[in-house]
Amino acid sequence: MIKPFYPCCLIMLLAAPVIAEDDLTFSPYEINAWPTRSFEGETGYRVVEREGTPLLQASAQKQASAKYLEREIDLGKTPYLHWCWQVSGIYKGLDETQKSGDDYPARVYVARKTGLLPWQVESVNYVWASSQPAGTSWPNAFTSRAQLLALQSGKARVGEWVAEVRDIRDDYQRLFGSSPDSIDGLALMSDGDNTGGNATAWFTKLGLSASPEPPECP
Repeated sequence: MIKPFYPCCLIMLLAAPVIAEDDLTFSPYEINAWPTRSFEGETGYRVVEREGTPLLQASAQKQASAKYLEREIDLGKTPYLHWCWQVSGIYKGLDETQKSGDDYPARVYVARKTGLLPWQVESVNYVWASSQPAGTSWPNAFTSRAQLLALQSGKARVGEWVAEVRDIRDDYQRLFGSSPDSIDGLALMSDGDNTGGNATAWFTKLGLSASPEPPECP
């Protein structure tokens, strides 16, 4: 099932003001309240606590759905996307460049409009890959408007908390050849619909900031 991030109501956002803040952080409770975009069934999202720290848990049992936020964000103020994630495992023996292998235990999306029509969107998918090496990128098997970038790969850090920080404009320049002034949406998910696999991921400290300082993970 195709899983590039296409916000549902982007045309309505054309008149929306750009959000310009020095720091923008979304709690697990806020993310859990975001709308859900279903691709195949419903990934199970809920807030859990570990040692008093709330986390967003995403459990995919052969399903695929994303939590998404449609919001225009000024990258001149907050160019760095940051989060912490952890996964329970990876998918073995899949080719992530093919439609049959387009599944990831965890991924975080950013998206920007490139035109007036709903499908005129370019998205960067930061993924915890199972097979593709960390640092590599490739087009989504369903559409070149979604580019995948593997930040973690394989089972070396499965079960660990990993902090991520990305310069969104640099990644768009690398993957699409342009450096946007703003983005129009965020999303995250865990999915297993194409491979029929099961995975669980945990997320926290998702947000944007003016500093490349990594977040402190649990």
